[in-house]
Amino acid sequence: MSQPNPLCVGIDVSKATLDIAASSDVAQFTVSNDSDGFNAIITGLRRHSVALVLMEATGGLEVAVACSLQAEGFEVAVVNPRQARDFARAMGYLAKTDRIDARVLTQMAEVINRHPERKRFIRALPDAERQALAAMVVRRRQLIAMLVAERNRLYPSHPQNKKSINTIIKALEDELARLEKDMNSHIRNHFK
Repeated sequence: MSQPNPLCVGIDVSKATLDIAASSDVAQFTVSNDSDGFNAIITGLRRHSVALVLMEATGGLEVAVACSLQAEGFEVAVVNPRQARDFARAMGYLAKTDRIDARVLTQMAEVINRHPERKRFIRALPDAERQALAAMVVRRRQLIAMLVAERNRLYPSHPQNKKSINTIIKALEDELARLEKDMNSHIRNHFK
């Protein structure tokens, strides 16, 4: 069954759940943030004509559901959480719950859907190879930060702790070298 006016959908993403709200009289619902939940959303949205699905960037928790929806042909926009919060304040929403956030994202999707530059909000999300590379880059940054912290601890530490700190530094250096080798291999295999 198709709606005469395409729906705009807002999805509030959390670690365990996805709260979904849509324009019109479609009831809000909540699903798990996993493949079963993604399938439930896709099944529900296929019953309607959907103009735009909007969600906030949540440190990567949104990527899997956004990619799943894009793979099924839905146009998905991922916005900066600050922009969504500013929009909510401008609309008079002061309370913050997952259900309210989903409703606000729906209203924001309606505005973006009518925006003359609508397409600039909708970007294809990275494919699996780029996601894997991005994850390795993030991990490399984490390892470097830990390595710097351990090296900074070494000089002022008590002699009793120096062996332990050096052991951790060696382990971090080994892991960093392994990760960089994996990154180079991944780049050679997928991007050249």
